[in-house]
Amino acid sequence: MRELILLRHAHAENALPGQDDHDRPLSLQGQAEAEAAGRWLREHGHLPARVVVSSARRARETVEQALAALGYVEVREDARIYDATPGRLLQVLDDHREISPLLLVGHNPGFEQLVALLSAGRSGEFRGMPAGGVAVLQFDEGVGLEPGAAKLANFWWP
Repeated sequence: MRELILLRHAHAENALPGQDDHDRPLSLQGQAEAEAAGRWLREHGHLPARVVVSSARRARETVEQALAALGYVEVREDARIYDATPGRLLQVLDDHREISPLLLVGHNPGFEQLVALLSAGRSGEFRGMPAGGVAVLQFDEGVGLEPGAAKLANFWWP
């Protein structure tokens, strides 16, 4: 069974005057949330073979905190994840189709829409994905990244 794990970045600080959204760091609460997400993944046996993360600072810091609990995992940064649509996220995932489990770390609304698209068949079926939330999707072997092809195996939030 192929597994895809989506981790929405944890809570971030509000942007300071003149600060680009891309450069917002995690808040103290967000640091704790990200570490908790890493612990939850480890405790539930969702150990990624690779992490692909948005180039946004808060997403990269989420990975750092999560990996403190998970242990070492290969990390690749991909700027396409920032502000991505489900279609763009599928392109990113297709570049890593040989990796399972794959952990993708990024942002809403793209993440919650992607979970809905892959599990329910329609991106409009999303119900929300809180900061620091984790969605674990499972696909039968040989099944592609198609609408409705995944089973939502786990959903967790701090």
